[in-house]
Amino acid sequence: MPEWYSHPFFLLLPTAFFTLAIFSFLYKDNPMFKLAEHVFAGLSAGYYFGLIWQSVIRQQVWMPLTQDGQWSVLIPGVLGLLMFARFFPRIGWTTRLPLAFVIGSTAGIMFIQQLHGMVLPQVGRTLLPLDSLRNILIIVGVLTTLIYFYFSKPHTGTLGWIASVGIGFIMVAFGAHFGYTVMARVSLLIGRVQFLLVDWLGVAR
Repeated sequence: MPEWYSHPFFLLLPTAFFTLAIFSFLYKDNPMFKLAEHVFAGLSAGYYFGLIWQSVIRQQVWMPLTQDGQWSVLIPGVLGLLMFARFFPRIGWTTRLPLAFVIGSTAGIMFIQQLHGMVLPQVGRTLLPLDSLRNILIIVGVLTTLIYFYFSKPHTGTLGWIASVGIGFIMVAFGAHFGYTVMARVSLLIGRVQFLLVDWLGVAR
C-alpha cells in the first residue's frame, strides 16, 4: 500500500464524504444528500437482513430443527413464513394469523413491562410523607396532572383551576424532555464535527 494512501485523510475520506453529504441538507435538498440517504438505507436494510438471517432463522429455527430435533420451532417458523403470504392474493388472508399472534403477545408483554416498570414504581414513589417541599411538589404535580386528564366533567371552577396547575407541570415535563432531546442531537453534531476536524483533517486537537 502506498504511504500516501495510509494517511488518515484518505482512509477516512469515504466517511467524511457521507458526513458532509448529510450536512449539505442544511443548505437545501440535493443529489449528494439523496445519495448518502439511499446508501444509509441500503446498508441498514442489508445489515438487518443479515442479522435476522444469522441470529433468528439459523440459530433459532434451522439449527434447533436440524441438530436438536426440536420440531416445535416449526410453529413460529410457519407463522413467520405466513407473513409473506400478502404477496400472493389468493392466500393473503393468512397473514392475519401471525399478525394477530404478534400483536396479542406484544400487547401482553408490554402491558406487564409497563405495569411493573413504570406504573407500580411511580405509584410507590408518589406515596411520600409531606415533610419537604420536594415531596409536596411531586404529590401536587401527580394529582393535578391526573385531574387534568379527567374528562368526565368540564374543567370549570375549582376543577378547572386544578387542571390548569396540572398543565403547568405537564409543560415543565415536556420542556425537560425536549431539552434532553436537543442535548442528544447537539452531542451527535459535536461528535461529527470532531471527526471532521480532528480525525479527518487533523486541524484541531
